[in-house]
Amino acid sequence: MTLQKNPGAVSRFAKLMKFSAWLQALPHKLTPPPFRLMQIGSAFWQSRALDVAVRLDIATVLADQALDATTIATRVSANADATARLLRMLAAMGVFEETAADVYSNNKLSSYLRADNPKNVRAMVLMHNSQAMGQPWFEQLERGVREGVAPFRLSHGEDLFDYLNHHPDFDQLFSQAMDSVEALTGDSFATDFDWGRFERIIDVGGSRGAKALAILQRHPQLSALVVDRAQVVAEAQTYWDKHPTPGVERMRFEAGDVLQSVPRATSDKDVYLLSAVLHGLDDALCIQALTQLARASGSSGARIAIMEVVMPEQKTDLARASFDMQMFMGTRGRERTLVQWNALFVRSGVVLQEVVGLQSFGSILVVLPKGYASGM
Repeated sequence: MTLQKNPGAVSRFAKLMKFSAWLQALPHKLTPPPFRLMQIGSAFWQSRALDVAVRLDIATVLADQALDATTIATRVSANADATARLLRMLAAMGVFEETAADVYSNNKLSSYLRADNPKNVRAMVLMHNSQAMGQPWFEQLERGVREGVAPFRLSHGEDLFDYLNHHPDFDQLFSQAMDSVEALTGDSFATDFDWGRFERIIDVGGSRGAKALAILQRHPQLSALVVDRAQVVAEAQTYWDKHPTPGVERMRFEAGDVLQSVPRATSDKDVYLLSAVLHGLDDALCIQALTQLARASGSSGARIAIMEVVMPEQKTDLARASFDMQMFMGTRGRERTLVQWNALFVRSGVVLQEVVGLQSFGSILVVLPKGYASGM
């Protein structure tokens, strides 16, 4: 029985994404090649301008008002002329609205930079523009491409997740960024997959448990066990103690490592959730993680739901190709095609049961241990 819900909406979303990709490709065809190359070559100007706007907290200061640039500058403790020029560029990019000469307000885009917006993507912008993440792109990408080594490792002397273990401030920012992914992908992971078939989610690598919580809030019969690194779990418990939210009382946290051990499933009413975990691992570590999950699931019949981007075999869109390059920059992992995923499953003792489509960039790959799947 399928775990897919809302198949019509998912199909329409896929068609819309294809149309959107076609629209995004128009500049390649309509803009003179030298100018288009200059646009691409200077695109980092835009990301840096956005980062500074977040650091100055301009969107939060604006709130629901329209303010002139001088007033904004005063409130964020910045130079008036420089702030006006920054806002003019951001408004030209579609971030903020220039309502009159030198007067700005929030718009649909900038509203997601407001600190009081629970779905803001501030942490994601700050994380990607941080020195820790930016330095490898600027200093080591060429060497990384030549040698096939993650630029992050070349810059910092260690892999991203090792770096997080002893840089607590950046670790906290990274966790906040991961929790904001729902704002990027929407809530389709909670609505397009039939979680109502289960009683407990074991959210492996779940950070603060934001995704598990979104699912729990739609399914009152569900509970969740969130498993992550010890320091992430400790921070998550502290966070929820300070931010009581409906559904949190049905979440428990446990320190663990998907490469070492995973809590055991007890029945087919359990479901493991791995959201954007395996794309950060190379093939060998993916196989190790999947093998641990298969052992933990055993003969219980518990499904393993792997939420990841599934790359097309050719002619991918810019968003997916960019996600894959980010994986190359920071990790030994990658975004994978369905053929590549299946090759890992074969070597890990699990069998792909279904690909559940979502109204987002990702899909949910549902797998079962080989022995149990063959006996169904």
